[in-house]
Amino acid sequence: MKVLSIQSVVAHGHVGNSAAVFPLQRIGVEVVPIPTVNFSNHTGYGAWRGPLIPPPDVAEILLGVEERGIFPQVDAVLSGYQGGAGIADVIVDAVRRVKAANPAAVYACDPVMGNAKSGCFVAPEIPELLRDRVVPVADIITPNQFELGFLTGTEPVSIDSTLASADLARAMGPSTVLVTSVERQDREEGTIEMLVVDGAGAWLVTTPHLPFKANGSGDVTAALFTAHYVQTKDAAVALERTASSVFDLIDLTYRSGERELRLVQAQEFYAAPRMQFKAEQVR
Repeated sequence: MKVLSIQSVVAHGHVGNSAAVFPLQRIGVEVVPIPTVNFSNHTGYGAWRGPLIPPPDVAEILLGVEERGIFPQVDAVLSGYQGGAGIADVIVDAVRRVKAANPAAVYACDPVMGNAKSGCFVAPEIPELLRDRVVPVADIITPNQFELGFLTGTEPVSIDSTLASADLARAMGPSTVLVTSVERQDREEGTIEMLVVDGAGAWLVTTPHLPFKANGSGDVTAALFTAHYVQTKDAAVALERTASSVFDLIDLTYRSGERELRLVQAQEFYAAPRMQFKAEQVR
């Protein structure tokens, strides 16, 4: 399997491609990483150095990859945080060209905007751009509950309302919606959930909730779920594998006392997920 991953790169820490590439490689996926920014560290520190890659330069890198005959080999295009508005057109155009070269290829978009606690933390034009131009061409999207609400103009707070919002998102274009960080008032205390909805049904997985903010964990989640789903065509299995790997990664990081993901130290959890969480079919 080969994934074309168009995301940010940081020198220190693990977000964007600096979070997604190694776990994918560790499960045997060939990755073609395309940088959209080249920062010293992620923006959660409040200060960073390094450039946004101008969209024409990103397009040039993609053109060079295409000229090497790689696009027909690509099984999935993956995108995450979009630093500036211009990159959206580059990504959408790359998806179009990859699919022309390989009609079986899929596009997985992590529509990064923000979260319920922090609100939106991207440029003001990004959320509407994602909603109106990027998400409609995606096959898989991986929003958190807050992002799902923005995309669909709803307020998902329960399983039923989150399912309804996911259905609205699927009506926009994507066939598969993975909702990360599902929080509902009636869930078991000390837990957090993920929900996946596709044409075959809907499945919910519950894991312990750790009191720790792990920058980049969403990027790992989107990458692993995309690979497992494309390879297995089974949403429940992909959800279980992803939940297992990501929980163990976050748990290891939390117990280490370190701020940045213990991405390398957790590598066996990607290659051999413990499968300790069972996905429950909810529809």
